[in-house]
Amino acid sequence: IKAALRQRTIAGEIVLAVCGSSFKNKGVPLVLDAVIDFLPAPTDIPAIKGTDPDDETIELERHADDSEPFSALAFKIATDPFVGTLTFVRVYSGVLNSGDGVINSVKGKKERVGRMVQMHANAREEIKEVRAGDIAALIGMKDVTTGETLCNGDKPIILVRMDFPEPVISVAVEPKTKDDQEKMGIALGKLAQEDPSFRVKTDEETGQTIISGMGELHLDILVDRMRRSQ
Repeated sequence: IKAALRQRTIAGEIVLAVCGSSFKNKGVPLVLDAVIDFLPAPTDIPAIKGTDPDDETIELERHADDSEPFSALAFKIATDPFVGTLTFVRVYSGVLNSGDGVINSVKGKKERVGRMVQMHANAREEIKEVRAGDIAALIGMKDVTTGETLCNGDKPIILVRMDFPEPVISVAVEPKTKDDQEKMGIALGKLAQEDPSFRVKTDEETGQTIISGMGELHLDILVDRMRRSQ
């Protein structure tokens, strides 16, 4: 039965549903087991598509193979109080070792991987290499944002980027005291780096700091995170 369900799921003919509650921690192991049992492995899916950084009309592709040139997509940025910025990447092809040099093909900038970790909830496990299909967090990236491609400098590629919706609500925020202005600016900058659907700008007419997001709840959560981080 599992084999038949997996075959139909990979073919896109059916969508499996699992009941549970993350708030009450019910059904989480069942979801994880279903991912392993029914969803495609990296080698089961077609090659990822991309374009040549020098000519976007030229289409390139990468297979989930360790022997292919390294390519990975940064899908999340997070700030850790102990190690700094964590750049979460999904490796689509090739192998990456700690200390290797790569390029951000979107910005055309070189980056060097300082350390790599695998995250287990809040726990970090130091690793030395990642291979095609792996997910890891890179430490030491200088200028990488969500949706950008890291790849081999000799065989560059820009992978298909994620599309983020435009904000639908904006509000003005201000610090309690003028002394907190700089702290608030730094905190908002970090939140904007982590969440591409969150925007920060200064109103040229009023001088107010304007934050924009996907709804009141979205902004309330981010403001609460900012307060707790201070």
